[in-house]
Amino acid sequence: MKTAIIGATGYGGIELLRLLMHHPVLKVSSIHSFSQTGEAICAQYPHLQSFMHASLQEINIDAISETSELVFLATPPGVSRELTPQLRRRGLKVVDLSGDFRMKEPEVYEKWYKRPAPAADQLQQAVYGLTEWKREEVGRADLIANPGCYATATLLAAAPLMREGIIDERTLIVDAKSGVSGAGKSPNAMTHFPEIHDNLKIYKVHEHQHVPEIEQMLLEWNTAAKPITFSTHLIPITRGIMVTMYAQAKDEAAARKITELYKQSYDDAAFVRVREGTYPSPKEVCGSNFCDIGAGYDERTGRLTVVSVIDNLMKGAAGQAVQNANVRLGLDEQTGLQFVPLYP
Repeated sequence: MKTAIIGATGYGGIELLRLLMHHPVLKVSSIHSFSQTGEAICAQYPHLQSFMHASLQEINIDAISETSELVFLATPPGVSRELTPQLRRRGLKVVDLSGDFRMKEPEVYEKWYKRPAPAADQLQQAVYGLTEWKREEVGRADLIANPGCYATATLLAAAPLMREGIIDERTLIVDAKSGVSGAGKSPNAMTHFPEIHDNLKIYKVHEHQHVPEIEQMLLEWNTAAKPITFSTHLIPITRGIMVTMYAQAKDEAAARKITELYKQSYDDAAFVRVREGTYPSPKEVCGSNFCDIGAGYDERTGRLTVVSVIDNLMKGAAGQAVQNANVRLGLDEQTGLQFVPLYP
C-alpha cells in the first residue's frame, strides 16, 4: 500500500521511515516537511544513506492523494487538525501521531492543549489507537489517533487494575520518566546537554497534556475512575519511558495474584511481555515495539506497584502507529515490527 509521511524530519517521522523501509506491505511513496522542502532526507539524516535518497516535498494534499492511500501524520499539535479533514475528504486513511484527535470532547482538548480543537464530529469519528485494547475499533477506523508515549505506557499498566476493579480508584499515582528524544527534535534549555546530563528534571507538573487521554480511557474501563496524580520527569537517556504506578488494593486476594492477572490480560498481546518476580528497565525494550510490565503487591502497606517500560519512539509513537496500520489493513499486527531490542 502506498504511504505518505507528513512531518518526516522529526524523531517520530524518521522512526516511521526506518520501520517502513522494511515493511512488506506499506511502501513509502512520498515524504513531506514544512521547512526542508527539496532537500534529500539523507542529507539531513546521514544514517539513511544507501537506504533512502528521496527528497522532502511540500505538503500538497491533491498530489498526496494521487500517490498514496494511507498517510501518517507526524506533526506538532494543531497541524493535524488542519490537514486531516482534507485528507479524509479525498478518501485517504490517516494515522495521526499528534494529540489532535485523542480527546472526544473539544473543551477538554482546548483546556489541556491551549489551542482550538478539531471539529466535534471529527473527534467522535477518530478511534483512539491503544491497539491491545482497541483492536476491533482500529480494524474499522479510517482516522486513528495514535496514543501519546506516556499514555501508552501508563494505560497498558493500568488496564488490568481498572478493568477488574481491584484498586481504590482514588489512590492511583503515576511516576513517569522519559528520555530526551520524547521532548522532540527542537533544542531548548531543558534538553541542552549541560542542563540534562548528570541530572533529571520534573516538568509540566499538574498540566501534562497526556493526562486527559489517560483519564478518558480509565473512565471507559471503570466508571468509578477518579482524576490521577501524574508526574513526568526528563532523564539523561536518549530513548525510553519508565512508568512506576502505585495504588491501594481493595481486593487483597486478587492483588496477591497480580502477575497472573497481567498474564491473563495480555495473553494474546504479541507486544506486551509480563515479567514474573522482576521489574523491567527501558534498556530492555530499546529499539523494539515491546511494552514490558512487572507488578508486585506489598502485604505490609496493601499497595500495588506496577512498572511499565517502552521505547518512546517505537511503542510510544512510530511502532504503535505501524501496529495500528497493520490492524486496519487486516495484516498480522507484528508485520514489519519483529525487532529484537537493542542491547546493551
